[in-house]
Amino acid sequence: MSGALKILVLVLAIGGGLIYKNVSQLWADLPAPKLDPQEWWGDEAQPKDYAAYLANSSEVIGNRLSYPEKTITDLFTRLNRTLRLTPPLEGVAFEYGFNTDYLKEVVEYWRDDYLPRWREREVFLWQFNHFTTDIQGLRMHFLHLMVYDENKVGKQHYPVLLLHGWPGSVREFYDLIHLLHQSNLDKNNKYIFDVIVPSLPGYGWSQGTSRKGLGPAQVAVIMSNLMARLGYDKYFIQGGDWGSIIGSHMATLYPENVLGYHSNMCTSMSPKSHVMGALAGLWPSLFVPSGFEDLFFPKSRQLSYLIEESGYFHLQATKPDTVGAALTDNPVGLAAYILEKFSTWTNPSYRSLADGGITKRYTMDALLDNVMIYYLTNSITTSQRLYAEAYSKEQRGLLLERVPTPVPTGCARFKSDIMHFLDIQLKDKFPNLIHSTYHKQGGHFAALEVPKVLHKDFLEFVKKVEQKFNIKPL
Repeated sequence: MSGALKILVLVLAIGGGLIYKNVSQLWADLPAPKLDPQEWWGDEAQPKDYAAYLANSSEVIGNRLSYPEKTITDLFTRLNRTLRLTPPLEGVAFEYGFNTDYLKEVVEYWRDDYLPRWREREVFLWQFNHFTTDIQGLRMHFLHLMVYDENKVGKQHYPVLLLHGWPGSVREFYDLIHLLHQSNLDKNNKYIFDVIVPSLPGYGWSQGTSRKGLGPAQVAVIMSNLMARLGYDKYFIQGGDWGSIIGSHMATLYPENVLGYHSNMCTSMSPKSHVMGALAGLWPSLFVPSGFEDLFFPKSRQLSYLIEESGYFHLQATKPDTVGAALTDNPVGLAAYILEKFSTWTNPSYRSLADGGITKRYTMDALLDNVMIYYLTNSITTSQRLYAEAYSKEQRGLLLERVPTPVPTGCARFKSDIMHFLDIQLKDKFPNLIHSTYHKQGGHFAALEVPKVLHKDFLEFVKKVEQKFNIKPL
């Protein structure tokens, strides 16, 4: 072998070794990062004696937050102003966003029908027990429904943490809460749950931070501390949207506490997962149940849809305060911005309807309840900042998508949701994916749209966890 050939072989060997090393580093599983369980997010400086702070802040206080009549009157006045909306283009329904002709009808209903019944809606919103407590410097709001001893007889009793997303709120879960907490609604149901439903930090009545860095991983720490505060060391998690991401992080960071993680928007963003998804596109029938191929393929259509629907995402991940400034003290704009998502994310075909189809699957009162929570708490800006924090260099550097979680996992796919992942992709992140289902009805807001279907799916998951992992109820 000539000297030149030997050098070429050596260079190729070294180059191949470097490529293999880099690919292995990009491909390999990683250990869970260590996050500070006491990281401070309050406006004031962190107390020097943190133990004393914990002792003094551990109190959980019941609340029935109400708003004075002048606040409701002021909103009425704002909604009563002459609307100077630009008419929609000829033949355009919701394809360009919220149809302004229909927006006038929404505002009229809000002002003349809904607001005069606000005290009635307020009673509805406070039908469950609302509480607040201080966690890591933030005042956190949550619903908490406990099962009394006499209702546990003959039932399998577990705690479940329900996590919402954007532009949702705790209001999404009201029907599901009843189903989970009152098993006597179905005599054949042997399960009953303590239900904990927090407002995420910066959402609704939960305080937002004035410091940078509160991303989904840090929210997962806060949620874990909340559950510990309430005395739960073992519990299930159910969530969609940000609730799915935060729930996944909790299962990854605290697997010893999570009995099972169930989501209606399962995701897996690891490099390996993306490669598997691309390869699966060559033989779709091997990876997708018959009748549901269009949830995943063709990839070009899926990508096109994501581009169309993710404009809000890019804005909120880069300029959340600009969007927030446009929506703060602007109830009409706020309603249009939020309710438009309840149209397209429920069913993309609703874009062709003049009313966006938003009352096909929801009542207008339920939709306006959710808008009112954002408006009354002035939380639109703080809620949107979660997007920017989620895509910061520090948050992405945690590489949580490459940390497998051993927690039993269940995935319920609703056909009209924004995105879907195959089992072969999810198992890279969730090796104990024991429950995988497909539903032809339903979209992104499954808890609000099809609560009975989601409840049934969740119970099936809990039963599988019991059988496969021999867990014991409370």
